[in-house]
Amino acid sequence: MKKQDYQHHKMYYIPHHLIFLPLMMGCIFAGVYKAFTDSGNGLQWALFALLSFCILYLGIMLRQHYALGNQNRIVRLECRLRYFELAGTSFSAKENNLSLAQITALRFADDDQFLLLIDKAIMQNITANEIKKTIKHWQADNMRL
Repeated sequence: MKKQDYQHHKMYYIPHHLIFLPLMMGCIFAGVYKAFTDSGNGLQWALFALLSFCILYLGIMLRQHYALGNQNRIVRLECRLRYFELAGTSFSAKENNLSLAQITALRFADDDQFLLLIDKAIMQNITANEIKKTIKHWQADNMRL
C-alpha cells in the first residue's frame, strides 16, 4: 500500500467506482441516445434511461449512506478512546465543541499532535482541511471506505 499523507488519503472502491458507476452511466447515455435516434422505440429507451438513472442513484445513495454513517460512528468512538488514553479524561466536553468533519480530520494526527490539535481546533475554529494540513506526522487510515 502507498504511504498515506494529505495528498494521498482518498481511496476508491474498484467494483463501485470503476465498474458499477461507469456501466450505469453507459446505460443512461445509451438509453438517452437511443430514445432520440430510434423513432419506433423512443419511449421504451427513455424509460430504460430513466430506470438506469434510478438504479444508479439508489446504488450510490445506499452505499454511501450505510458505509459513511457507520464509519462516522466508529471515528467518533476511536477519537473518544484515543483522547481518554492520552488525556485520562472524557472527550465529551471537547467533542461537543467540534464538528464531525474536525473530529474526522483529527484522527490522522499522531499522538504527539492529537491533543494540541484538538485544543487548536476548538480555540481557533479551524476547518477540517486546515487540521489535515497542520499534521506533521500523518497517521494512515488504510481501512476506511
